[in-house]
Amino acid sequence: MRIEQLQRVLIVGSGTMGQQIALRCAMHGYDVVLYDIAPDALPAAVAQVKAYAAQLVAAGRLAHQESDAALVRITATSDAAQAAAGADLLSESVPEDPKLKAAVFAQFNELCPPHTVFTTNSSSLVPSMLAEATARPAQFAALHFHQYVWDSNVVDIMPHPGTSPQTVNLLLAFARRIGQIPILCEKESYGYVFNAMLNALNRAAVSLAARGVASVEDIDRAWMGVMKTSVGPFGILDVVGLETAWDITTYWAKALSDPELQANADFLKGYIDRGRLGVKNGRGFYTYPDPAYARPGFLSGDN
Repeated sequence: MRIEQLQRVLIVGSGTMGQQIALRCAMHGYDVVLYDIAPDALPAAVAQVKAYAAQLVAAGRLAHQESDAALVRITATSDAAQAAAGADLLSESVPEDPKLKAAVFAQFNELCPPHTVFTTNSSSLVPSMLAEATARPAQFAALHFHQYVWDSNVVDIMPHPGTSPQTVNLLLAFARRIGQIPILCEKESYGYVFNAMLNALNRAAVSLAARGVASVEDIDRAWMGVMKTSVGPFGILDVVGLETAWDITTYWAKALSDPELQANADFLKGYIDRGRLGVKNGRGFYTYPDPAYARPGFLSGDN
């Protein structure tokens, strides 16, 4: 398939990343189907996509007409066969569970046309872990986005040993068509490029908090004060989502039998159990839309 033939994008998983990828693709002229196995999740997902578009319009980054045209290109469904019909590219954004992802790819392999290219937006797994389940390994690779897709517009493209050069070239062209900076990984590596660096920071930050070395706020102050950034690791984790962070931490704690990671997972679970999920529900390590770290005086501890 040539890039000119790619017209319809299927997003599997209507969570935060699925919503953002859907809007980004629609903004650049692609017809998009947003699929979720849970019908009840779709109205909220569509509402959030519209909210993202409204924010971009309010910021002067998207014209009203462009927003309206993009939103018309997005349809949402919980009918897997309907979602798969005519799909040229599938982008998977379901929870970080390799068994779940494998089941999703096996299901859609039966439903999608033979030419459909499959991609995973997994933030921690490598594509060879899922390639067999797709039953189309030559047409499969990781295409990993970052939040928010229109701001952190870098996408990792990671093939596995069986990915065809044609698939890699198609994904490079597609990434550029939707305004992303493609980072081609020459070999498989957990965490890709940016996330490999970010995960090391997050692990250290959560470990410090879990062991009671310093408060969440002071750990963020340390990073922000030295690195001169507007947000620290716990503010970043709120954007990522505490459930996603817990999924990833729990998986690797078990896979590596790592007691430090298990303690970190338990620390995150404590927040989740209190309904603190991050930016998506307004309560994580901080409260939103006015987090303490964004207020004057945070670094000095005056607020």
